[in-house]
Amino acid sequence: MGDGPTGIVMMNLGGPKDLSEVQPFLLELFADREIIQLPMQDWLGPFIARRRTKSVQSNYRDIGGGSPILKWTEEQGRGMIERLDALSPQTAPHKFYVAFRYIQPKSEDALKAMKADGVKRAVAFTQYPQFSCSTTGSSLNELWRAAARTGLQDAFEWSVIDRWPTHPRFVEAMTKTVEDGLTQFSEDDRDDVLVVFSAHSLPMSVINRGDAYPGEIGATVHEVMERLGYGYEYMISYQSSVGPVPWLGPSTEQVVKDLGAKGRKNVLVVGIAFTSDHIETLHELDIEYGELAHEVGITNFKRAPALNGLPLFQDALAEVVAEHLASGEACSLQYGLRCPGCTNEQCRNILHPVAPYRRMRVGANGKP
Repeated sequence: MGDGPTGIVMMNLGGPKDLSEVQPFLLELFADREIIQLPMQDWLGPFIARRRTKSVQSNYRDIGGGSPILKWTEEQGRGMIERLDALSPQTAPHKFYVAFRYIQPKSEDALKAMKADGVKRAVAFTQYPQFSCSTTGSSLNELWRAAARTGLQDAFEWSVIDRWPTHPRFVEAMTKTVEDGLTQFSEDDRDDVLVVFSAHSLPMSVINRGDAYPGEIGATVHEVMERLGYGYEYMISYQSSVGPVPWLGPSTEQVVKDLGAKGRKNVLVVGIAFTSDHIETLHELDIEYGELAHEVGITNFKRAPALNGLPLFQDALAEVVAEHLASGEACSLQYGLRCPGCTNEQCRNILHPVAPYRRMRVGANGKP
């Protein structure tokens, strides 16, 4: 292109790299009203974060002392860029930048690195395939705030990849992980396997505003099951609820208990909303729910492998970006549509967009 590389910002929640980062990570998480809304949040948020620190540190100790999410994101980014340079030579060279929410590298780090590298054209690429205001939406809002804090509001022309729950290559990669998971069962047991697609839960306050997340989780599951010929019983559940507010269910924990009570013996759990291993897969699914399954009599409780370094998933990432760049669009058509109950005027913004897009501004407060 002659005017610097195309910058691809890979946005995700992130995770503490070692035990010393656990409490700062939790303090930022429970202070974030775009993720969790609590009564008396300025007091209750830090209280919950500090109260949970030791138990969460213990969980991280069980999986090796820290989250592998940065390692996997960087490996996925390298594979994506290698493929993307070949798929889209007209926008090459490409560089990826990681932007986590509560741990370094954060949005500021990504923006400063892009400026130093001479990037002019930038893509904010959510690593949450299914859109939610709490995940993709809040990460984008923070990216734009970080640009203001660093004085880089006008440094880049932006577009946004805001969702990709049914992209064919992503669905192919997810289906591959399910198939790999099924090989952990004997042929005699395989026909009896119940597939539990587990996604990260969200507060019901977010869902009731009209958040797209449950529908997009269902869309991904439908596409995966269709590729499997709907040859297995399946259900959707939600994990990782925290704090004294109602969360989207059914909870994966309760589903495991109920399946044990019903005498099911062969269960494959699939992290349908996660693009790599982290605390929710390595500890919550593998250890906590694995032990629970044993207690309630599920003799074959297995987890499908995460996407991690799967080459097919790197193909998917590259294809998603290449198709987006080729479209010339600022975002998906759906991105501009705010939730019916939205009260956050920052939502669905794009800083210095590469092309015009329609942003429906009317939310619950009725302001134009």
